[in-house]
Order: sequence, then structure tokens, then C-alpha cells
Amino acid sequence: MENKINLNRTDFFTYVELNRPEKRNAIDYDVIEQLNNILDEVKERKEDKCLVITGAGEEAFCSGGDLSVFHELYTKEDAYAMLYQMGQVLFKLYALNIPTIALLNGLAIGGGAELATACDFRLAGTRAKIGFVQGKLAITTGWGGASMLMERVSPETAMEMLLSCNIYSAQQAKDFGLVQQVLDSSDLKAAAEQHFHEWKSIPSQVLTAYKQRKLDKTDLSSLKERIHNEVEECSILWETDIHHQAVEAFRQRKR
Repeated sequence: MENKINLNRTDFFTYVELNRPEKRNAIDYDVIEQLNNILDEVKERKEDKCLVITGAGEEAFCSGGDLSVFHELYTKEDAYAMLYQMGQVLFKLYALNIPTIALLNGLAIGGGAELATACDFRLAGTRAKIGFVQGKLAITTGWGGASMLMERVSPETAMEMLLSCNIYSAQQAKDFGLVQQVLDSSDLKAAAEQHFHEWKSIPSQVLTAYKQRKLDKTDLSSLKERIHNEVEECSILWETDIHHQAVEAFRQRKR
């Protein structure tokens, strides 16, 4: 299997970098499997203190699911299998025992916005954008993004972002409360490390304890059920003609 995620560790930060810049860091089956394995590894390692997810290159954090692969999924059953796998991965990320940061180096749309929302914090470069555009393809969020978004911002704000299908600038997302900080820097990793530099002096036991207090705020069993509902709903919509027509129209425009 081709390695599609770069994993690098500093003395404090564990960087998970989606490494498909030619595909705008889109997620395919290999990425799902590799991300799942990395999260399992990080959870067990006592040395990992803070996880940072970002994308390779300057164009995209993550453009969502790889339509060149997933367009072959036609039935509800086919779609459900993929959606369920990634929904489980994002729930695992949401519930990880250490703080998690999405470092938005570029575009985060569709499933990429869902991935970012699963993290505890979102820091964005000035050129970054984020949007839940799934409705334009006649489907809903299918990896749990709507349920997690409603944990991050007010339900009314979440509904506005989901129903509009707009792509928001980093500053607009900050105004909504989804992004915590906009970084005006050509070196986003260095800027993010500077932003969180005070954390480095905190013992790992304190970090995990406060992360658990944050998780206590959410009924995780209820969230898991809500994510499953999203998977079900999206898989039903996936097999409709209007969705397949929208995907084909999108792919034709990209050629």
C-alpha cells in the first residue's frame, strides 16, 4: 500500500500530514486505513502529547472524499460501507485522549471540513477556506460532520453553514466560532507551535485530564449514534439518481 500520510514527531507535537497534494489531499480507502491505524498508535503511545492534522502543499488541507474513487459506489450498501469506516475514524479522532488540532493550510471542503471539525481546535492560514458543500452533490455529511459541527458551534450556526453550502474564508469561519485563530504566516507549523508554546511545559497527565473534561461535555454514546444516523441518511441519498448526476457533472467540469 502506498504511504499517503506523513507522520512526523517533535518533542511535543505529532504531525499527521495528508500527502496527496496532486489530489488536493483527498481521502481514499488507503487514507482511511492509514489514518485509522495512526490514531490507534497515537492513543497507545504515552509520548504523544498533541496531535496536529494538516495537508501537504499550499492548496488544500483536504478536499474531502476522492470522487475519482468513490464515484464507483452506486448502491446504498456500497456507500454505507465506506461512510461507516470513515465515520468510525472521525469518531475515534473526536474522542482521542490527547488534544487535537486541525491546521488548515488551504481548502477544507466536504469531508475535509468534517475532518477538521472532528479536531478540538482549528487554526487556519489566511488563505484557507472551509465549507460543507455536500448538499451541492445532493447528499448530506456522511462521516459525522453535522453532528460534530453542532458540538463546536451553535445549532443555528451549524444549520446555516450546512444548508448554505457556502465556502467560508478563514476569518468568516473564525467569526462563526469554528476556527479559533487565523495565522498570518508563511510557516503555519511554526506559527501554530508558537501559538501553543505554553502547552509544552504542561505535564502530559494534565493534558489528557483536561481533554477528558472536554469529552465529558459530550455524551459520546449519543454522538456515536448520531454519527451512525448520518451514515445511514447519506447512504440512502447516495444511491439516488440526482446524486449520481451531480457527481458526474462535477467530474466533467474538472476534466
